[in-house]
Amino acid sequence: MVITGLGAVTSIGTTVPEFWAGMKEGKSGVGPLGGFPYDDLKILIAAQIRDFDPKARLKHFKRDKLILHADRYSWFAAAAADEAVKQSGIEMPGANPYRVACIIGSGAGGLVTYETAYRDLFIHNKKATHPLTLLRIIGSSASAHVGIEYGIKGPTFATCSACSTAAHAIALACDYIRNNVVDMAIAGASESVINFGTMRAWQAMHVLSPEGCFPFAKKRNGTVLGEGAGVLVLESYEHAKARGATILAELVGHGMTSDSKDMVNPDIEGPREAMKLALQDANLAPEAINYLNAHGTATTINDLNETNAIKEVFGPHAYKLAVSSTKSMHGHPLGAGGGIEAVACVKAIGEGWVPPTIGLDEPGEGCDLDYVPHKGRDMKVTYAMSNSFAFGGLNAVLVFGPPPA
Repeated sequence: MVITGLGAVTSIGTTVPEFWAGMKEGKSGVGPLGGFPYDDLKILIAAQIRDFDPKARLKHFKRDKLILHADRYSWFAAAAADEAVKQSGIEMPGANPYRVACIIGSGAGGLVTYETAYRDLFIHNKKATHPLTLLRIIGSSASAHVGIEYGIKGPTFATCSACSTAAHAIALACDYIRNNVVDMAIAGASESVINFGTMRAWQAMHVLSPEGCFPFAKKRNGTVLGEGAGVLVLESYEHAKARGATILAELVGHGMTSDSKDMVNPDIEGPREAMKLALQDANLAPEAINYLNAHGTATTINDLNETNAIKEVFGPHAYKLAVSSTKSMHGHPLGAGGGIEAVACVKAIGEGWVPPTIGLDEPGEGCDLDYVPHKGRDMKVTYAMSNSFAFGGLNAVLVFGPPPA
C-alpha cells in the first residue's frame, strides 16, 4: 500500500506546505476562543482554524453541488481530499469507479450545525431549522461529499472511534487494497466541534487545559481542543506504478486493539499490543522505527501510560527513538488527529526532519524519553510510527516506510 497524495487542514496551516512550515517554525495554533458566545465557559482557549475560506478552496468543485452549503467539518474534509487527489495526479475516479474507496471518518460529525439548529429552535424561537440541517450533521456526510465530487462508486462511508477515527479509516483502506476490494482509496478524517456545547461537555470532564497543550511536560494539565482534517490517497503499488505516480511513502503495517476496561482512563496493555501488532504486520523489529508520532494529549495519565507502553514495546531502543507530540502545535483535533499525524509521518520520512514537542520545558515524572523538545530535528527517518488512542480504549497504530525501491 503506497501513499501518493497528502492533504491537511490545521490550525497551523490549511495546506500541507503551510502545515509543514508551521511545524518547522514550532508554531502554536492555540489561541483565544472566538466565533460564538462564551457565556459561563471557564476554558477560553482552543486550536481553531481562523483563515479558511470555503468559497476560495472549494468553488471549483463540479459534481458536488451542495459542498458550499455543508457543515464546516465537511469543508475541511473536502479541502484536504482535494489537495491529496491533486498531488496524486490521478484523474478520479479512474477507469473503474467501483474499484475506488472513500473512507473519511469523524468522531462527532456536524456538531456546529447541531448547536446552531438548537439555538435557532430553543433560544431564537424559530419555527424551523435550515433545510440542509440533517445532511450537515450526519457523520458520513464528509465521505459522501468527497465521493460525489470524485465519482467514487466503491465503498464510501465514515469510521467513528473518537480520537482513533482517522487511523482506523486509513487501516481499513489499507485492508481493502490488500484484499483486492479496491485499487485505491481516499482515507482519513475530519473534525470541527469547537462550539459552546462541546466546550461545556469537555470542561465537565476536567480534561481541558486553561493554559495550553504541553505533552509530556511537568506542567501539563490537560489537552486543548483543535479542529481540521488529514487525508491520504492510498493505492496498490502496482496501480501507482502502472500510471507512473510519484510515491511518497508506503503504509507498511497497522495494529488495532481495544482496552476493554474503561471508557475514560487509558490503559497500557491495549496501546502496547496495538504497537506490537503494527510492527508484526509491517514485519519490522522495534529497532527499525526511527520516529514515533505519539498520541500525546497532554493529560496526566495518558502521557505517562503511553510512555510506559512505548518502553514495553521498544525496550532499550525506546531511549533511541525520536518521539514527539505534534498536538503541542495543532491541538487535539479528535477524530482527525491520526490523519493529520499520518501526514506528519510521511513528511518526516520524505524530508528527513522530525517535528518537535513545543512547550516541553521540564519533563513530567516518568516521562523520560527523547520527545524532541522545542525544535524539530534533522535526521534520517526510514520508518515512522503513529499512535492514536481514544476514549473507550480504542487503539489504532500505523507504520509508514519509504517508497518501495
